Amino acid sequence: MFAVEFAAKGTHSMRIACWQATARRTDVPATLLALSERAREAADAGASLLVTPEMSLTGYHLGARRLRQLAEPVDGPMCEAVSEIAASAGIAIVHGWPELSAGEVYNSARLVDSSGSALATYRKAHLFGDIDRNAFSAGNTGVVRAELDGVPVGIIICYDVEFPESVRAHALAGTRLLLVPTALMSPWDFVAQTLVPARAFESQLFLAYTNWVGSERELSYCGRTRVVGPDGVVVAGRDSGEGLVVADLDLSLVDKARAETTYLTDRRPELYS
Repeated sequence: MFAVEFAAKGTHSMRIACWQATARRTDVPATLLALSERAREAADAGASLLVTPEMSLTGYHLGARRLRQLAEPVDGPMCEAVSEIAASAGIAIVHGWPELSAGEVYNSARLVDSSGSALATYRKAHLFGDIDRNAFSAGNTGVVRAELDGVPVGIIICYDVEFPESVRAHALAGTRLLLVPTALMSPWDFVAQTLVPARAFESQLFLAYTNWVGSERELSYCGRTRVVGPDGVVVAGRDSGEGLVVADLDLSLVDKARAETTYLTDRRPELYS
């Protein structure tokens, strides 16, 4: 029985699921099969959205040569397969893959709705060390958003969340739910435990931070998938082991938090430039 952990149900909520997946040897067909199973389980649990880790279709730490071999354009077979999975399960999905565009390879995440239609594609803007810089080109669009079931949803990837400006830009643009596929490794667990709740609190939005467990080459992923509310409180999470984290988001809390903690309206951007 696949492990599923639930948060307490709230009112006026959007139910989402995060798949804390185990890193494995790259096998795209097997990964797509697992994604199909997780999508159906998330949909059966009542979720309308499934968030997966960074580079979820191929794995993350593969090296530049292997990633270029696997890279596909946004209309390639991997993305088409995810669209079919989303439509079959009736659930929106955020997935990651090495995107090939004009000869460049990007660390990208794509959101499709429950009919399989593409809503948004985001390219990781802040590249983490040589692991990213040797393999990927940086994206040049900071805020990528879409409407999902009437909710303004944004996407950033892993290291992006460690830059407060990145999350704040989403808040100022009206994002209420920020999706963060990640590949956070030990010993940086404090990013999930401390920085992610801080980002959600200081910008008053929901944040779904979805990580791997297991190892790839010399990296050991630390799990700690979190769904955090606009008050900085963890709504649901999973520290270790593979499984789904299912959480109900009371979206009215975004307006309440922004009224009580007025960071967005008290800003003085003229002082920061």
